[in-house]
Amino acid sequence: MAKKRKKTNGGPRISDRKAPELPTVPYTSPDGRMTLDLRCAMTPKTRLVYAETVGGDLAQASSTREDVWHRAVEFLFERLVMGWSVDDVPTTGQKALISRFRVASPEERTWIRSVLREHLAEWFPEMQAP
Repeated sequence: MAKKRKKTNGGPRISDRKAPELPTVPYTSPDGRMTLDLRCAMTPKTRLVYAETVGGDLAQASSTREDVWHRAVEFLFERLVMGWSVDDVPTTGQKALISRFRVASPEERTWIRSVLREHLAEWFPEMQAP
């Protein structure tokens, strides 16, 4: 049986449409070795899940403050980082980015956390920074 396609009134098929390009902001480390490109938009649902991660149901009493803090940083990294370049080696794509983040050095993680805090203060001031 053939699949039915939705009518699009002569425009491009729904499957041919691309998601709108979201604005990003580049942040470069003081030594110039690293650059992060962070998106400047987050859906209300993503903001709600983040709030639950840092202080709601997901931040259970059995979790330590440090566990919640690490989850919050990783959550923001996954949702905001569009690209990360270290020593001119670019990393893009969610799976590759989170894999690279998980093997980041302590110095890289410290810089990423500071960038995420700065970015939240500028673009999402109502959100609690980790």
